Amino acid sequence: MEQRDEVDRLIAAWKHERPDLDLTPLSVLSRITRISRHLDIARRDAFGELENWGFDVLAALRRAGAPYQLSPGQLMQETMVTSGTMTNRLDHLEDLQLITRQPDPSDGRGSLVTLTKSGIRAVDAAMEELLSNERKLLKELTGKDREQLADLLSSLVSKLDRDVE
Repeated sequence: MEQRDEVDRLIAAWKHERPDLDLTPLSVLSRITRISRHLDIARRDAFGELENWGFDVLAALRRAGAPYQLSPGQLMQETMVTSGTMTNRLDHLEDLQLITRQPDPSDGRGSLVTLTKSGIRAVDAAMEELLSNERKLLKELTGKDREQLADLLSSLVSKLDRDVE
């Protein structure tokens, strides 16, 4: 069997030692893990000092559309973190002047988080860099292959997400 990558080498070794095992999950998920490592590097390079979590918060605000504003609760839902974690993240982003917080006029106890102009520039630049880096990761695939892979991964992740809920 031709070995195309490191995963093929690992599978061949396991087949030699344990021919009784179905190694199909390893052949798929080990490759996803290896791709994930490359993606982590691409994201780290794109996000710089924003880091993944900072980008996640700013991107949620940017996707919300003008006036680029959400409540901390909405941001917690968007980024799937706890209240304490979100507070720390917002404190840091506010110190960097990428967001502002002000009282919510429709909820006397709540607040609204708004993306600043600097925040918009930072998240837009990070998004552009991320897309450039991700295009490089996928350059070996044709458009049709990328579309097919996206469909297969979407099917898998939607089933996994349903099982968790």
